[in-house]
Amino acid sequence: MIEKTAELAAEPNLTTKSAKPFSRTVNLAEGDVQQKREEIERCFCDTFDTYESLFTTLAGDDAYFKKSIPLRHPLMFYLGHTATFFVNKLVLAKILPERIDPVMESTFAVGVDEMSWDDLNEGNYAWPKVSAVMAYRQIVRAMMVDLIRTLPLQFPVNWKSPFWPILMGIDHERIHLETSSVLIRQQKLEYVQPQPEWAPNTQSGQAPQNELLPVAAGDVSLGLPVGGEYYGWDNEYGSHEANVDMFDASKYLVSNQEFLEFVEDGGYSQDAYWSEEGLGWRAFVKASHPTFWVWHNQWFLRLMTEEVEMRWDWPAEVNYHEAKAFCEWKTVDSGRPVRLPTEDEWHRLAEVAQVAEVGVEPAAANLHLDHGASACSVTRFRHGQWFDVVGNVWQWTETPMYPFAGFEVHPLYDDFTTPTFDNRHNLIKGGSWISCGNEARLSARYAFRRHFFQHAGFRYVASEAELKHPSAYYENDVILAQYSEFNFGENWHGEANFPKELAMAGIAALDERSTADQSGVSYGRALDIGCACGRTSFELATRFEHVDGIDFSANFIQKGVEMAEQKVIRYALPEEGDLVSYHERTLEELGLTESAGRVAFHQGDACNLKTLFNNYDLIVAGNLIDRLYDPAQFLTHIHERLNDNGVLVIASPYTWLEEYTPREKWVGGYKKDGENYSTLDGLKDLLAPHFRLMSEPRSLPFVIRETRNKYQHSLSELTVWEKVTP
Repeated sequence: MIEKTAELAAEPNLTTKSAKPFSRTVNLAEGDVQQKREEIERCFCDTFDTYESLFTTLAGDDAYFKKSIPLRHPLMFYLGHTATFFVNKLVLAKILPERIDPVMESTFAVGVDEMSWDDLNEGNYAWPKVSAVMAYRQIVRAMMVDLIRTLPLQFPVNWKSPFWPILMGIDHERIHLETSSVLIRQQKLEYVQPQPEWAPNTQSGQAPQNELLPVAAGDVSLGLPVGGEYYGWDNEYGSHEANVDMFDASKYLVSNQEFLEFVEDGGYSQDAYWSEEGLGWRAFVKASHPTFWVWHNQWFLRLMTEEVEMRWDWPAEVNYHEAKAFCEWKTVDSGRPVRLPTEDEWHRLAEVAQVAEVGVEPAAANLHLDHGASACSVTRFRHGQWFDVVGNVWQWTETPMYPFAGFEVHPLYDDFTTPTFDNRHNLIKGGSWISCGNEARLSARYAFRRHFFQHAGFRYVASEAELKHPSAYYENDVILAQYSEFNFGENWHGEANFPKELAMAGIAALDERSTADQSGVSYGRALDIGCACGRTSFELATRFEHVDGIDFSANFIQKGVEMAEQKVIRYALPEEGDLVSYHERTLEELGLTESAGRVAFHQGDACNLKTLFNNYDLIVAGNLIDRLYDPAQFLTHIHERLNDNGVLVIASPYTWLEEYTPREKWVGGYKKDGENYSTLDGLKDLLAPHFRLMSEPRSLPFVIRETRNKYQHSLSELTVWEKVTP
C-alpha cells in the first residue's frame, strides 16, 4: 500500500492550490457526479495544504515537540493526527483494506482534549521526526485524491456513503486547523515566527460604548434533517424547538476595553463573581487578567505569532469562567440580570439580525480566513442592529452541550460528541476568523470544557426569563444503564417488558372485579414500591389518576424524575470491554407522554414507609421482597396502605442472599420443621390475616441485558392478592 500511494504522490498538479477563496463546505445535493468529485477534491486539497501551511509558523523542529500547555499533546501530534484520521476511519469503513503505517496511525490516533486544568499529563511519547510525518502526509494526500477520483459516488451523499468518511476527515482537519492555531498562539514566542500568509489584521481604533438592544420573542427550530445538503456532525441532527422570551443583547461583543473595566475594578479578586468551578480554575492558574493579555509596562496582546500593542476595540478572548464572572460583575454594576445567552437565544438573535450562511464570496463577517489571520475590531462587521453575531471570535453560551431529540452517533465516530454530554462542556456559537467549513455554518454545535481557550469571547444578554438547561447527561453507571434499558428499552429474546407486565397484571386484577365497561375506566391511586427507574409507574398512570413510585435508590428515583420532567432519558450500554453504545428513550415513543403528569417519584424505605403513602387501590411490588432487610415487616403492614378490597401484586424470583437479607429474615427458601418451606408458603402465612390469593401464581419472565453477548434470563413468580375485611 505504501509503494502504491507513493507512486500517486508523484502525480502532477496534486499540490496546486485554487486561487479562489478557501473552499466552503461542499453542497451534497447539487451538481453532477464529476463536478462533485472536483469540488470535494478541491475542498480536501485546500484543507490539507492550508493545515500544513499553518505549521510553517513554527520556528524550527524543536517547536513541534514543546507542549504549548500541559493539557494537550505537543504540536507534533496534531501534525500527524489529521492525516492518520483519514486512514483510520477509511479502514474502519472498510474502504481501505489495510493501514499505510500502523505505527503512525496508532501514535497519532487519540488526542488529549478533555482534561481538567489540573490533570497534568506528563506522559512521554516516541514521536517521529517532522520530516517523516510530512512524508507520511504526502502519501495520505495522494491516496485521498485517488479515492476521491475513483470511489463510487451516488446522490444523496449521506451517512452510509463511502464519501462520508472523506467529508468527515476534511471537516475534522478544519477543526484542528483552528485548535492548532490556538496552541500555536499559546506557544512561547521563541518557538513561533510570522508568515505572510498568516498575517494578522493591523487596523485598530477606539472601542465603542456597548449597549443592550431588544430582541423580540419568537420560536426557534433547530436540527439538521437526515439527508441534508451539507456535511454535519452527529450532534447537529435530530430536532429541537423552543419559544424564546424577549431579551436584550449587547450590540457588540465585549471588547478588550470593556473587559478592562472588569479587570481594573478587581473582578479577578472578587470571589462573589466566580462560580465554584471558576474559583478552582482561577486559583490554580493564578489568573488576574485574560490569558492573551501581556504586561510590559503597558498592555500588549498576544496574537498567533507575535505580541502587539493592545487592540482595545478587538473582542476580549476569555474562557467561560471569565465571561461568566464578567456577567456577574455587570449584574451588580448595572442592576439588571446579565448573563451569557443560551443557544436558543443566540439562534433567535441570528434570525432577528437576518444573518446569512457563508456563501462563495468573502463572508460578511470575520470568518473562513476571508479577512486575515486574527480577530478584528468589534465595529467592523454589522449584522442588523448588532455586530459580529457570527465571526470574529466564538461566543460562549450558558448552554451545556446536549443532544437534540432523535440524536444518534455515527458508527465511524461514536465518541465525537458523547464525551461532552457531561454538563462540563458549554456550547460556543458563531465561529471565529479561522472557522471553516462546517464550523462556519449556523447549525454548527461545538462545545469545550469551560476552562479551555479557543478564539472565543462573548456577548451578554439581560433577561428575566428563568434559565433552564435541557437534559444532557448520558448515564454511564453500568447498573443504572442496565435498569434504564430494562425499564424503557428493547424487549430481549422474545420476552415482554417486565415492568409493563407488572402494571398490566395489577390493572387486570382490578378490571376483573369490575362490572363496568372497562373502556376508559380510571382508578384512584396506585403505589409502585421498588419502582427502580419508573416504567411500571408510568404504565399504571395510564389508568390511575395518581401513582407514587418509591425506591430506596436515589439514583433510580432520579432517572424516573428525569423521564417525567424531560420526557427523555439517555444512557450508555456496555457492549464489550470498554466499548459502549448510546441510547435515547422517550415517553412519546412508548405512548406514555400523558402519564408524566400523574406520577410522583420518592426515595423511601419499603420497610418503613412514611404515613402519607396510603389510601391506594393498587400496590405493586416488583422484584422487591428478596432485596429487603426485613421483608416480613413490609408484608405484615402493607395492608395498612390499601383501601378496602384493594389489590396487592407481588413478583419475585425469590433469590435470597444474605448480602441483602439476613438469613433469619428470609420469608422462605429453607427447611421448617424438617420440611421444605417455600417463599410462597411464607407469603401465604404472612398475608393470610388481611389478604386472599386471587389466582394461582404464575411465572413472569424477565431479561436484563448486561452486555451485547450476556443476558440474565430469569423467572419471577407473580402473585395477586385482594385485601379482605377481617
